[in-house]
This record gives sequence, structure tokens and C-alpha cells, in this order.
Amino acid sequence: MKAGIIPVTPFRQNCSLAWCEETMRGTVIDPGGDLEQILAVIEEQRVEPEKILLTHGHIDHAGGTAELAERLDVPVEGPHEDDRFLIEDLARQGARFGFEGARSFEPDRWLKGGDSVGFGNITMEVVHCPGHTPGHVVFFHAPSRLAFVGDVLFQGSVGRTDFPRGDHMALISSIRERLWPLGDDVAFVPGHGAMSTFGNERKTNPYVSDFVEY
Repeated sequence: MKAGIIPVTPFRQNCSLAWCEETMRGTVIDPGGDLEQILAVIEEQRVEPEKILLTHGHIDHAGGTAELAERLDVPVEGPHEDDRFLIEDLARQGARFGFEGARSFEPDRWLKGGDSVGFGNITMEVVHCPGHTPGHVVFFHAPSRLAFVGDVLFQGSVGRTDFPRGDHMALISSIRERLWPLGDDVAFVPGHGAMSTFGNERKTNPYVSDFVEY
């Protein structure tokens, strides 16, 4: 699997394009906006998108989904249905934060922990990681040792939990109980900022390192 990061929106959200090198079929993960930029990278890499994947329902991750799905004629998978209230609220979120054209939609498939998603010859595991939002999911490709974690975990930080239905202790539990067991060698693409590894965060992250007690 190959993947590239496309920072989009004023929030510099890490939209990702991931694809199967054997078939050149792929997926767009978290198309928050700036669709022309996303489409340009798709064309540049000569990828044929099969679907859109969403980690959660916040506007900077999901705001461009409805339009992009129509333009590419592909289904939308994710997040977990506990984020339905956010997906249904996208138009209001868009008006509040200045995202033109953001609108709600019904995913073709809601996801839950233990599911898998695929494109080309690639299969990724779905890990439900509530806390930042109740329906947040993470996509993990075991052969590549790569995870797309949305706003659960960042280099040196963790996701905010002061949004509606955020839960800090649920977030900490999600990271420690559902992400760390995947392996210290797993690299991750966060929703914002630079990549890191689970092992590095276990050593240095002031919120979830092995030296922090709750």
C-alpha cells in the first residue's frame, strides 16, 4: 500500500490518499474540503478511488464528503454510527466555520470495531476509538504497519474532548487499550501535524506515555 497526505482546509487537516500499487485502486480518507486539491493529487498519482473513508464526523474531516462522493461516484464508509449526530449537523458546522458547500449525507456503510475495509487488494482493520467523538474509528493496515488515526492521537498530544459528547478518559482508554496493542512499530497519520509511531508516543507523549498514571 502507498499513501500520501494532503493537508486541506484552514485547519490543515491531514486528508490521505491511500492506494493499492498492484491495481492502482484506492481510497480518500477524511476529505474535509479543498476538493480540487484532492482531485489533483488523485490525477497526478493516477489512482482510481473506490470509496471514501471517514474517521469521524467533524467538519474539517467530513465537510467535503458529500460533494466528493458525487463527483467520484463512490460510496462512503464510516465512521461509527455514534457520530451520526455530527454527520447530520455538517451544514450547521460548515456555516459556523466558513466551509462552503458542506452538507449532511448518509454513509453507505456505518463501521464498527472489528470490521474491515478494502480497496484494490488492500484490507484495513477498523478500530473503534471513542473519546474525541463517540463514533471515531481508526484504520490500520497491518502489513504496512500504518494507521490512520484521525484526531485520536497526535505527535506529543491527544485529541480534544471539549466538543459535544467528548470523553477524555474514554479517549485515554481507546489509545492505551486499542492502539498500543497494535505494536510500537506502527507509524500513524494523525488528523493534523506530523506523523509519529505508537512506540515514540508511549515513551514521550505527556498524556498517554507509559509513565503517566490516571
